[in-house]
Amino acid sequence: MDEKILSHAVNAIQQGKLIVYPTDTLYGLGASIFKQDAITSIFQIKGRPFSLPLPLAVANLKMLSEYVELTSLAQKLARKFLPGKLTLVCKKKPVITDLITSGNDTVAVRIPQDEIALHLINKTGPIIATSANIHSQKTPNSISEIRKLFKPEDIEVYVDGGPRNGAPSTIVDVTSHQPRILREGSISKERILSIK
Repeated sequence: MDEKILSHAVNAIQQGKLIVYPTDTLYGLGASIFKQDAITSIFQIKGRPFSLPLPLAVANLKMLSEYVELTSLAQKLARKFLPGKLTLVCKKKPVITDLITSGNDTVAVRIPQDEIALHLINKTGPIIATSANIHSQKTPNSISEIRKLFKPEDIEVYVDGGPRNGAPSTIVDVTSHQPRILREGSISKERILSIK
């Protein structure tokens, strides 16, 4: 990967600008979770209602534990499936702004199994991990198609990682003792429920 582009993307996130970056499923629209204006911009350029919370990406289990409350169930699933195509819905810690969670006390978070995404997050801390699309529309699988969705001034950096066709992650609420599957994706319900 081009070091110059990665460095530009890291700087953009730190300065409160938006980037498009590859993950192990699709392309994500990213920004620092600490820059309110950038988070607001993500809602606006996607046409996403502010009532729909945004998911986050972190780089590792240590970082995960700094931002959310990890139940024993969350820890078991995280150790088994992360990094990977699993999104955990956990109780958030106060450091996460209510703007991201739409005022809820939970947040959806994952560790993508993608070298580029992990490099960026390791340098910047947690970033927004919503799909790079217009709300409720399909996410294109290439940077050239995604560029057509947004104005040039909307996105500071596009990090091209080649075509992305991954099935979406499986979303599991892990705030209690029993896993509650909110969306079955790449990881089957059976595999989630088999974790003891």
